Order: sequence, then structure tokens, then C-alpha cells
Amino acid sequence: MSLRSGTGGRDAGDGHAVVIGSGLAGLTAAQALVDHMDRVTVVERDRLPRGPGRRRGVPQARHVHHLMPPGLQGLEQLFPGITRELHAAGMVDVRVPRDTLLLGPGGWIPRFEGDLAMTTGSRDVLDAVVRDRLRADPKVTFLQEHEAVGLRAGRHDTVTGLWVRGRDRGAPDGWGEPRVLDAEFVVDASGDASRAPRWLAELGYGTPRESVSGAGTGCASALFAPPVGHVADWTYLRLMASPEVPREGVLAPVAGGKWMVTLSGSTGPEGLPADHGQFLRAAGGLRHPLLREVLEGAAPLGPVYRSRLAENRWRHYEKMRRWPDQFLVIGDALATFNPVHGQGMSVAVHCALLLDSLLRSHGSPVGVTYRLRQQLARQVAAAWRTAATADLAFPWAGSAEPPALGTRLRRRYADRLAAAAPGSRRAAGALLDGQLLVAPTPSMRPGVLAAALRGPRRDAPADPPSTTHGTPRRKGVPVRRAAGVPSAGVPGARPVGSPVR
Repeated sequence: MSLRSGTGGRDAGDGHAVVIGSGLAGLTAAQALVDHMDRVTVVERDRLPRGPGRRRGVPQARHVHHLMPPGLQGLEQLFPGITRELHAAGMVDVRVPRDTLLLGPGGWIPRFEGDLAMTTGSRDVLDAVVRDRLRADPKVTFLQEHEAVGLRAGRHDTVTGLWVRGRDRGAPDGWGEPRVLDAEFVVDASGDASRAPRWLAELGYGTPRESVSGAGTGCASALFAPPVGHVADWTYLRLMASPEVPREGVLAPVAGGKWMVTLSGSTGPEGLPADHGQFLRAAGGLRHPLLREVLEGAAPLGPVYRSRLAENRWRHYEKMRRWPDQFLVIGDALATFNPVHGQGMSVAVHCALLLDSLLRSHGSPVGVTYRLRQQLARQVAAAWRTAATADLAFPWAGSAEPPALGTRLRRRYADRLAAAAPGSRRAAGALLDGQLLVAPTPSMRPGVLAAALRGPRRDAPADPPSTTHGTPRRKGVPVRRAAGVPSAGVPGARPVGSPVR
């Protein structure tokens, strides 16, 4: 019986599929293939842990991770019942905006009841739960401590296997002799270090054109235990970047009641904080002091981890004139996004759903990769527009190509929405729909458009919408306006709990 309702029997298949990489893109791609192939092998360079655990192939795992609503829904389609397993393993649902304090580009976003929620927690936990589901499937094999070194070309522009080599600590370079894994379908989900461009060039297909933007960003993260006696009417805090302060801070709940805190954005001349003293100072330099004030009483549970963030990079395989059939590139190997936007995992899940859908409609892995490349490009394009639009106002948005007119217009409309959001629930809802990937483009519904055209209210709140934190709760601390919030909002600051349109 199929793991997914509405699918055919799992005994019928089309040979052997090989997936390169066991990140979320590789794991979900493997699950998408199990209903269509006799067996699936996942080739992984690292030794995989049993349960949650660090591995070298996921250097960003120590930072805050968000699974947006479309990503969680897609994961549930691929692995029915996995939402319950993720929660049992320690992933946490955050209702947005009810459980959040969010300082947006135009000021504090109002809090109200809604039906949106994102899932936060450790990337190690997420990968472990998904990996365990695959390990339980007899059709799936993990080939650990092996790396892919090339494609085996077949006749008539096809791929018939993958060259791999296993780790051999007695060899001069630490690797054994290459051997071939015969395969009827090969998926490269090896991440942004993918060697697919080189492999394709070696086989005479050329290399893809690339779109690149957003270099020069980084992040630093640390795990904390909340202060003793900490009471808050929120569980998640995000101070977004602005053109004046191109850095942001996020405090997200993780398993065991702990906090994962990540500071990210433009590294600047001061670089990334390397210890907890520098981390607190960097938190104090954000657009509002609240994150630093909360952390001053918290207990660090480990060191500060730093990473350079991936730039936005899209390899345009869909534009290549020649392509070997039965080979596909997916996930970060196809397109990487600045992790600040939280898009990567959700895009990977939906690319796997697309793979499953097209294999199902086509009926065979042979002759389907042209359609897959085109439709994956459409999937990536929506996320790319969101990232390009969001990054356009910041110093890290440098690109070899000037932004298109459509991107500039979307940026201007997004700016109007952000400015109106502190005083309008409609504008706030549209802004959050975009940030949580619920809507690929900002809403143009009449009420939202009217709020954007009307612009910011003069009495937009300067203080967080919280009954437990903010300037009135900090006795003796003078009012400090959040950077980027219009000054007209300070003298007429809206009392907490007053109505918002």
C-alpha cells in the first residue's frame, strides 16, 4: 500500500533511482521517487547520525530554522502523519502574528488571531524525523560515506548511472577507487556545492547561465535557557533589518523550552560576533533594544556559532539547449536563497511534490526531464521574485544585472505595505502572507491596496504590542523609538490592545 493516499501500488516501478545528498531536498526527492521506482539509493558523503545529530554537510544547522506553512503542508503530503512526529520530537508551532513580536520595516506589526502558523526548531531534529521515515521503507537504501564523482552517459543523451567512491582512510586522498551505480534516474540534491555544472561540461552539454545576488551577509547563533521566572505573552521575537540598520535578530522557541537566537544580515566592518559578550553588543545594535534586554538575563547553553550566508544563486538549467534525459537537479543544487527569508526548505519540499506529480502523470522516468526542468524553474521563479524583491533595499543586494522593472515595482508596493502594516490589519496580513510564503506576490485586494495607498498612520505604535515587554515595562528607561519607525508615531503611541484597522 502507498504511503500517500491516491497513489498506485508500490510494487510496480521503473528500476533504480539514485539521489545525491541526504539534506531535506534529497530526502523529500527520495520519498517522491519510491512510488515510481523499484528501489532508491541515497548517496551521502557524511556518516549519518542515528537520531538528531550534527553532520558536516549541513553547516547552517546551528542557526534558526523555520518551516513555513506551505512547506509543512507539503511535507505532510509526502509523509502522512509527520507533523505529529515533528511535534513529538520537539519542533514548535508559532501562531503568526498571535504568538509573535515582529518589528517590520515600517514598525511593530499588530497581533491578532489568524490561521497562519510556522514551525520552528532544530534542523537536526527535522532531518532526523524525515530520515527515520525513509529508513523504515524497504525500498530505500542509504549509501553513507560515499561521494558522487561523475555521471555515466548513455546513448541518445541519457544518464545510465552515477560514478561514486567510498571513503578509504588508508588511501592517500582518503577515498577509494570509483565505481558505477547503475540507475534509470539520477537526482542531484547535493546542495550549493553541486558539481553538476562541471559534470555536464565534461559530457559536452555546456554549463548553465547563473543569476546571482546578495553576497556579503552572515549570521551568528547561540542557544539560551530563558531567564528564571521569565513570563511573556509571546513566544517568538523578530527584529527585521532596515536599510538604515541592515541586520536582524530572531529569537525562536526550540525543544525543551530553550531559545535559539540568530543575528544575521550585513556583516559590516565589525564582522560577526564571536563570543557572548560580542553577541549581546550586536543584539543591542539592532533596531530595538528588546532582544538584548531579554537575553541579558538568559543563560547561554553553548558557544556562538558563525556562518557566512549563502547568496541568492539560480542555475538556469531550464535554458540549456541540450540536456541528458533521466538526470535532474533539485533543491539548493538548483537554486539557493538567502536563509534570512526562510524559503529554502519549503521550496525543496514543493520541488519534490512536483517531481512526484510529473512522474505520476508521465508514467515513466524516461522522457520527463524536459518538462521537469521547465516546471521546476517556474517553482523557483516565484521564490526568486520574493527574495529579489525583499533584498532590493539592502546593501547585500548587489547583482551583475540591474533589477527588472517588475521587481522594482513590487519592491515599491512591498514598501508601501510595510509602512502601512503597523496601523492596518489588512496590510499586516498581506505582508505576513508574503513572508510565510502563503502568497507568491503581495495581495492587491481592494482593502489591502487601499491601506497601501493610504500609507502609515500617524499614531502607529513605537512600543512592542505586548503586555509583558516594552518601554512601559522597563521602569526608568527612557522611550527609545525603533530605528526606521516614523517619528510621528512616538508622541501618539497607541496603547497596547487598542484597535487596529
